[in-house]
Amino acid sequence: MPDPLRCVGRDREATALDDLVGAAAHGARIVTLCGPPGIGKTALLRRLAAQHTCRWATGMAWETDLPGGVLAQLLQDEIPTDPVEAAAHLLDHLRAGDIRVLLIDDAQHADTESLQAISTLVRHQSDQPVLVVLATVSADRLPADLGADEIRLTGLTVAAVGELMRMRGISVHPAMAETLSRHTDGNPRDVLALLDEVPPAVWSRPDAVLPAPGHVVDEVATALQSCGSDGRALTEALAILGAGAPLAEAAQLAGLADPLPAIDDATAAGLLRLPGQFEPRLRSGLAEAAVVQLMGVRAAAEAHRRAAEIVSDPAARLRHRVAATPMPDAALADEVATLARERGTDGAWAEAAALFRDASRLTPEPMVRDARLTLAVDALVAAGDCGAAAALVPAVESMRETPLRNAVLGYLAILRGRATEAEARLQRAWTIVNAERDPAIAALIAQRYVLHTLIRGRGDELVGWADTALRLAQPDSPEALEAAAVRGLGMLAAGHPRSAAIAYEELADRVRHGAQAQRVTMGRGWVQLLGDDLDGARSQLETAVATAALGGSRRITLWALGWLARVHFDTGEWDSALAAVESGRTLAASSGIVVVTPLLEWTATQIHAMRGDWSAAAQAVRAADVVTQDYEMMQIPLVLARAQIAEAEADYARVCRTLQPLARMAPGTSLDEPGYWAWPDVLAHALVLEGRLDDAEAFLGPHEQRARDRNHRSATARLGYARGRLLGARGDLPAARAAFEESLALLDGLPRRYDRARVNFVYGQTLRRAGKRREADAVIGAARDIYDSLGARTYVARCERELKAGGLNQLRGARHSVQLTPQEEAVTALVAQGKSNREVAAELYVSPKTVQYHLTRVYAKLGIRSRTELAARGPWGADA
Repeated sequence: MPDPLRCVGRDREATALDDLVGAAAHGARIVTLCGPPGIGKTALLRRLAAQHTCRWATGMAWETDLPGGVLAQLLQDEIPTDPVEAAAHLLDHLRAGDIRVLLIDDAQHADTESLQAISTLVRHQSDQPVLVVLATVSADRLPADLGADEIRLTGLTVAAVGELMRMRGISVHPAMAETLSRHTDGNPRDVLALLDEVPPAVWSRPDAVLPAPGHVVDEVATALQSCGSDGRALTEALAILGAGAPLAEAAQLAGLADPLPAIDDATAAGLLRLPGQFEPRLRSGLAEAAVVQLMGVRAAAEAHRRAAEIVSDPAARLRHRVAATPMPDAALADEVATLARERGTDGAWAEAAALFRDASRLTPEPMVRDARLTLAVDALVAAGDCGAAAALVPAVESMRETPLRNAVLGYLAILRGRATEAEARLQRAWTIVNAERDPAIAALIAQRYVLHTLIRGRGDELVGWADTALRLAQPDSPEALEAAAVRGLGMLAAGHPRSAAIAYEELADRVRHGAQAQRVTMGRGWVQLLGDDLDGARSQLETAVATAALGGSRRITLWALGWLARVHFDTGEWDSALAAVESGRTLAASSGIVVVTPLLEWTATQIHAMRGDWSAAAQAVRAADVVTQDYEMMQIPLVLARAQIAEAEADYARVCRTLQPLARMAPGTSLDEPGYWAWPDVLAHALVLEGRLDDAEAFLGPHEQRARDRNHRSATARLGYARGRLLGARGDLPAARAAFEESLALLDGLPRRYDRARVNFVYGQTLRRAGKRREADAVIGAARDIYDSLGARTYVARCERELKAGGLNQLRGARHSVQLTPQEEAVTALVAQGKSNREVAAELYVSPKTVQYHLTRVYAKLGIRSRTELAARGPWGADA
């Protein structure tokens, strides 16, 4: 039996209703719950009914003129005709039954007298603890003077639709959940109807054409019978022509000289809506599907044939010809394949995929048919729809081996994060292709290698494959444009950031519009981020994300979201960073692309760890770890995420262990390039705190030199604070001070709030260790203010402990009766949290011997002998 409290996808609305019930305890309230039929209003009412003492009524269209009809349902009693007397009668019932909630479903059909009585009750008995919930298709259908709050229900999210599918025992890729959500506008009633009516095998077909639910077909059939022959003809014409069809073409297809009476008839029947005076549209996509179903296959095909003779747009004309052709047709197949290539060149890969599938269906020659189906899979991968592409893989793998087949399967492996499989597929494709006889396929393989080497972080190899693709491909082909769009990233990873920036400037001038421009825009933003132009990077990456709605690639959109989250992290806009991560997670789930997941989760881990939300940080690491880790650009952010948690916990030995694999992986990859991955300063800093000064010196030197050679400000600044920490540990305070001051000067003018806080914090610790308490107090205070503005509670607390340990800037709060020095209090607070002497030493930047010295003195002052007794004497800490 369904759980009445379980309203899938309605947590926000359910919480809002709960809050209103709580608010109504202090005085009567009215709320309207608005949304189209089937959207879930009744389910939310049932949830309230299961939780509270309530009365329920349902408005009926044929009872709208029955005075007091709804009140009679609510009270099961005769109702006075006067609204004031009716309100008093209602009040008596509420008090007698201790009723807290009144629920009226389909309130648009409620009689005026009942609504007047309820309004009178709320206005004149405002201290009565009752919430009135009016569920209606629209608040406009109710009296305007009710003074009601409003909760508007929209369609379910893709995730909620997927959950409904799982509850029905249907396990499919999220891409199908997205298809179902789009087809039904997320209406739960329509979703559930289709899950019950459609055969299970359909849900595994990515190219399945979903029907309208039975109840929609019945409603549309009744409406078609009531709107006359002209209204029906116009409605059918609009359904065949599709969204956005001009009225003139629809009228010609319907055979109407004057379509206006037909518009009136069909609109009155509820089939059409009029967003513009002469712009009739089917009321919904489901209504359109129902109309075509009711026409039947033969009539619909004949209508498509006639439409192909009427429409002016060549692509639309071809679409209608395809829809009218049930059998193979070689000439038509060739036309469709040509258009598919053109749309692919424009970057409209989803449309190209559908066209290649149509061309494959219409192709009589088996080898050509297989090649076109393979190209459909390739276009689906390019569009970022890995779920739909993966569903077609068995058909592609059953074909004979060709270079194209291996290249396409390798492409899919790349986006699924399977580097070993991708390498094998691409190597085999390159081995068997004849570049002289088939340069286009060879160029495609080379372009796939470009993507493969990008995610491996191998800049020189990437540039080499990009040059090969550009040499083999036609200048304006998809392979040439994408190779050019990624080549700049290879130049960046190979240590030529200025050349990369120039290349993108030139390419942006050449590719200004269309979906292909998204690739250039994303790549340019990526380069700008890693080159410290954060404002420019934000603009480019946001544009790349926005382009997704104009036919861009999901793959490109995911990379743009991953790097946009990094921009927001660096600039301190952490809520925006988490929003970008969440958008990326949703897109990754629906597309099946996992290669960007670790990059997204790295940002989430950093923010959650800095904010002290350890559970969310651990969950983000698990999300990054659950995907295949073949590729370096997947391994690196996962390692960095784990190191971030270790550093936030002040476990510097674990930081060293976690980051050491990157040091082994770095030579010849993007790990060595300043600004690409923020890791060398983290490892060098941890080595110093672990007392491995010589190791830190040997590690820092090459990275510092490379950062200066590249003139990379933020990387030099980050390495500078590690150098300052090292110099301070060796007792050279003047040199350490100079290193820190240089780092802060380099960051001046850059919107890198996190980096500035980090430098100030380490600078302050170094000054305090050298006995410069007053200076340390000012610098750590600056770090604390930035961390506080970021919500980084973990480091705010650490700054406050530092300030307290310094003894000059005491934080408010009562001291324990036993007088401890500031340093003893700081040690005590950390030991009481269960930290070891080594961990306390790392956090306070003192030696373990110093920690033991202070701890011995604390034990003596308190008259205790163990850490357990110390914890029991708590609370200890900044607020104690």
